Amino acid sequence: MAYTIRRAEYFHATVVDQPGEAYRVFSTLKGLGVDLLAFTAVPVGPDRTQLTLFPADPAKMEAEAGKARMTLDGPHPALLLQGDDELGALVEVHEKLYRIDVNVYATMGVSDGSGKYGYVIYVREEDCERAAKALQV
Repeated sequence: MAYTIRRAEYFHATVVDQPGEAYRVFSTLKGLGVDLLAFTAVPVGPDRTQLTLFPADPAKMEAEAGKARMTLDGPHPALLLQGDDELGALVEVHEKLYRIDVNVYATMGVSDGSGKYGYVIYVREEDCERAAKALQV
């Protein structure tokens, strides 16, 4: 199965859960020239949402977000896979991590509908090097 895998870093930002917040964040990042590889939003209470931002250039994200007075937590390590969407596409990856006793504590994936997928693997920081080595990153 064909896929590429690379290290990625992500940042958390917590915002008030109200209409327009994603637009505000995306607009700010666009204006700063920050390119995102991935993004998620998850509620963390009745009126707060945690955004997880995966910039293509983490150093630029930190520098530019600071200028824009965005409060970020991170960077944190993750692994980003992109590949052909086939039956069992992620079995080999998870087997390799299982065999070295690395716990995947969260994931996020999406198929693009035309035969490709993107997938983020969250592992503990202390396991990231072993996971990257096992996956030949």
